[in-house]
Formats: sequence, C-alpha cells, structure tokens
Amino acid sequence: MLIKERTTSVSDIRLMKGNEALAEAVIRSGCQGYFGYPITPQSEILEYLADEGRQRGMIVLQAESEVASINMVYGAAGAGARVMTSSSSPGVSLMQEGLSYIACAELPCLVVNVNRGGPGLGTIQPSQGDYFQSTKGGGHGDYRLIVLAPASVQEMADFVFDGFDLADKYRNPVLILADGALGQMMEKVEFREYNPAEHMLPKPWATVGKPKSRERNIITSLHIQPEKMEQINIHLQDKYRKICENEVRYERVYTDDAEFLIVAYGLVARIAHRAVELARAEGIRVGLLRPQTLYPFPQAALRDLATEQIHGMLVVEMNAGQMVEDVRLAVEGKVPVEFYGRMGGIIPSPEEVVQALEKLVRNDVKHHAEVY
Repeated sequence: MLIKERTTSVSDIRLMKGNEALAEAVIRSGCQGYFGYPITPQSEILEYLADEGRQRGMIVLQAESEVASINMVYGAAGAGARVMTSSSSPGVSLMQEGLSYIACAELPCLVVNVNRGGPGLGTIQPSQGDYFQSTKGGGHGDYRLIVLAPASVQEMADFVFDGFDLADKYRNPVLILADGALGQMMEKVEFREYNPAEHMLPKPWATVGKPKSRERNIITSLHIQPEKMEQINIHLQDKYRKICENEVRYERVYTDDAEFLIVAYGLVARIAHRAVELARAEGIRVGLLRPQTLYPFPQAALRDLATEQIHGMLVVEMNAGQMVEDVRLAVEGKVPVEFYGRMGGIIPSPEEVVQALEKLVRNDVKHHAEVY
C-alpha cells in the first residue's frame, strides 16, 4: 500500500538541484532503503532523503562509513528490497570490494557517484576522472556495472527510474555517474508517472525465510571450487553480453551530414553541443555523439559512423583521457581520434573545444593534401 501511494502525475514540474531531483526520484521509484555517508558534492542526496524519504516511508540510515553503507546495501538487496547508496569519488573507491561481492551474488541495487576532482581527496569541483573505475568494474574480478551518464537535472531524475528497472531486470548493480556541477546546478525537472508496484519484479531468490515448498536460498560470492567459480563467471559474462545487445543508449546531434564528430558524455556533452553549433556557424560540418550508457558502450554506432562518413573524431572529457580509449577501440583505426581534456575540476569552454576541433580539421586537410 505504501508503494502505491508514491505514484505521481506527469504534470509535476519543479525547479530543483540535480542532487535533490535525484533524491526525489528515488522516493518516487519505490526505493525502500538508503544507506550512505555524507561527502561533498553529493551530500544533499542523503540530506533530502533523511527528511523527505523518511516522512514518505523509506528507511534512511547514515552509516559509519562508505564500507559499511555498501555492505548494508548488500544485505538489504539480498533480502529482496529495492535499495541504494550514493557517494562521491573517494567514497565510491571504498565501496569497490562490496560492489564486487554484490555483482557476483547478482543482487540488484542502485549506486550514485557524483564525481569530484582527484586523484586523492582532490577537490570538490566537478570531474570525470572516475570513468575507468565505473566502466571497467572498479573492484576485483571480472564483473561489470551498468553505467548511466546523465547530462541534465532531468536525466538525474529519469535515470533513477531506469536504473532501478535495469537492476531488477538483470539482477545487477547499476551506477549513475554524474559530476559535481550536475549535482549542484538547478534546472526544471518533470517527474513522470511511475507506479513502483508495476515495475518491481518478483524476487524468488531473496533470503526472506524458507517455506516448506522450496529449498533454502543461499546468497554468496564465495565459491571455493574453481569449476564452480568458472561456471559462475561464464554465466555473468553471458549476462553482460545480453546487456550489451539490448541496453545501449546514446544521442546523436547533427550527425546526418557530419564530416567530423565530437564524442562526449555528461556535463561535457552540453558544452560540446554548444561547440558544435559554433563550429557549424564557421562552416565545419561536425556532429555530436553522446553516450547515455557508458557500459554498455555505443561501439557499433561509433564504428558505423567511422566507416560511412566521418573523417576524424574529437573526444572531450574532464580528465586525462579515459573514454577516449573506448572510442579508439570502437573505430578500430578507421579514422583519427584526438583528445581534449581539462582536469582538477576545470570545466572546458565551448571555445576551447572549437579550437581543438579546428586543429583536427587542419590535420585532416593537410593529410588529404599530402595524399593527393
């Protein structure tokens, strides 16, 4: 009954911070438990849920550490509850062991990382330095998280609903990878109609007590026999292949006639969008591809563009160059892939991106002149 009462109308429009919009979506998604620890720039998520979430039926606990919070998520998810945690870069690093356990145990949950600058304690300013950690597993062993990358306050909210649904569908942890600027900026957000009772899947595997009609449910990531561990790994890899087949999401902007392509995600994709408009005003036919899922990554879309029409790609990130490696793997050397990035919490400007793009265009012109 409590979950049904959280159903809301699509006409509900608010002006909210990204962190608060995400937290409001968490409540409306039917999340039953939040376990987390405060760290800038995502502390508003915990604060909002501690106030609003508790009043509206959620269990919200501030754990003694990020290590404790991810293991609370492990236990509650194992009992069949819809649960989550959130943190920022150093805190998510502390959660990696628990995330590996959860992935092996195939438990659905949602994790939010509002990325800050690093390495180390770094700065509270926005960054995209956690791409490798997020998309390559992060912890030990051969496992993957489904990784969603919002680019607006609206998507900070929307991806909560998508994240919980994907977690339940694949029995896999889902990570929302945002950044400090998206968490702190205010924009209009429209909360769609969502009835959690219609989305939550049955969880016959949950450890909720043993009726006489079935065998015991055992949830663990410990398998001493190597043959058993190999079979579990084979099963997990098969699941990840299905995720890659079915769940790739991306946005294409001005790509129909593009000769050059900018690839960017999250906040930087918004900057790149403006850079595309400025470059097109100068006569450069450039488009934008924005991955919305960082895992699974839109490899096929990039490969097709490289094969059919694109002369060169520019990857723009707020880091030293991380997603650029996946772009290069995707295009398989068919076109040049250059990188432009800022670090330490510095956000690149559209004009900087245009300058980096113009360099790519000049190199392409020089190459064709040498060939002919």
